[in-house]
Amino acid sequence: MKKLVKILIIVAAVLAVGYFVLKNWTKSHSPEDTAEITANELNVKVEYCQTAVKGRVIFGELVPFDRVWRTGANEATVISFNKDVKVAGKSLAAGEYSLWTIPREGDWTIVFNSQTGQWGTSYDEATDVLRVDVPSSQTSESTELFKISLVDVDTAGVNMSLKWDKTLVQVPID
Repeated sequence: MKKLVKILIIVAAVLAVGYFVLKNWTKSHSPEDTAEITANELNVKVEYCQTAVKGRVIFGELVPFDRVWRTGANEATVISFNKDVKVAGKSLAAGEYSLWTIPREGDWTIVFNSQTGQWGTSYDEATDVLRVDVPSSQTSESTELFKISLVDVDTAGVNMSLKWDKTLVQVPID
């Protein structure tokens, strides 16, 4: 019995070490980044991992159209608000959400989900809190690393920009 317990402890230790090595290895290829802004008493923070183009065709191939995308790499992207907001005109309560998207050739669906902390491919539509559609546009210049930025829009709130390859999506937050 003692031998079995020792073997189980060794296996658990090896798995734990393997998990942390894999996690650090993936983050070396898709670094962590944070976008944060305070504007008109609204604090918005987005924590995500940046994935790279690396010569690949991104939207429509690597990231299929009409399917939920984790909006970054590694763990699910997390967005938090210190107070209630309107996202593209729809109400969303203050709190912390995982951020998902459904890319399309025209409009994108932006998804706020109540589950956070999961690996980026572990998505449960049943825990969606809000979905909004916003337009996407094409840029002339390519962005190698996926980038989320937050920009103050005077008294109207902030815009969250999702930019990767030659695609730009603007999400208005009031």
